[in-house]
Amino acid sequence: MRGKCLLLVVPLSWAGLWTGHLEDLLPDLRTLVHGRDEYSPGDVDYVFSFRPPPGFLKTLSNLRVVFSLGAGVDGFLSDPEYPKHVPLVRFADPSLAREMAEYVVLHILMHFRMQRQFDRAQAEHKWRPMLLPHRAHETRIGILGLGDIGSLIAERLLPFGFQIAGWSRSRKSVAGVESFAGDEELAAFLARSDVLMCVLPLTPETRGIMNAKLFAQLPTGAFVINVARGGHLIESDLISALDSGHLAGATLDVFETEPLPETSPLWAHPKVTVTPHVAAITEPRIAAQYVADRIAQFERGENLDNVVDLDRGY
Repeated sequence: MRGKCLLLVVPLSWAGLWTGHLEDLLPDLRTLVHGRDEYSPGDVDYVFSFRPPPGFLKTLSNLRVVFSLGAGVDGFLSDPEYPKHVPLVRFADPSLAREMAEYVVLHILMHFRMQRQFDRAQAEHKWRPMLLPHRAHETRIGILGLGDIGSLIAERLLPFGFQIAGWSRSRKSVAGVESFAGDEELAAFLARSDVLMCVLPLTPETRGIMNAKLFAQLPTGAFVINVARGGHLIESDLISALDSGHLAGATLDVFETEPLPETSPLWAHPKVTVTPHVAAITEPRIAAQYVADRIAQFERGENLDNVVDLDRGY
């Protein structure tokens, strides 16, 4: 009888981050790396990956479970040949949500307290006292996506006194947060968002949601933050909204093409802050433990946690 096998499908330069932890935690499984180790497609029971090549997973005839390296699973769902009988498990780590919340709070406060303007004044050796355009209790923050991460972000922002609302496909109940739901309430949500952040999952319905039509429905002078996926944002539409003066600025941690090409106008745009997809980083040791625990759960015949609904995309 063949031994059970866990296959990592990651860039080879990343593989060493996980293999040692997985081998220690799963001594009864063979831990192999696609592109480095030899194996037969029928040998693979479990896959651990982030963005496998399209059509690859369907070639693994005995595949039992697929584990995502991150909370987002668009790298799998973009494969039209994903084997839908195989459970897809997203990575759920509270520390990722906390890091995302830290990042968002940091950049909202930098915008709200006009830190970028003071940075420019310092670079010019200019003393420029400035009055805040709004107080916290007058500033309306909108969160696109009010799931676990969006709810935690709202919780972290509430003590500052901001007016906070969230939009999602279905109605949510989060203390101190106004809930908007469905397409019919999106316009009202946008109209009251002086700061808009996106933490939605990337699905066919949400791809490109941050576009010219959406930006036009925000108040003049609104600020935009995207920490979800680059596919949510039409970058050219954002630049147009910034250049027209309708939007005051943007912080972007994710992009349609990563790494962001050197030729991208976003790098040098005076109203844009660019960070290299670092709002939250998966800790290899924690991710390995998560996969090991889920495999043990599956082997005991128990229902898996955090299985993705392939039709909804999250």
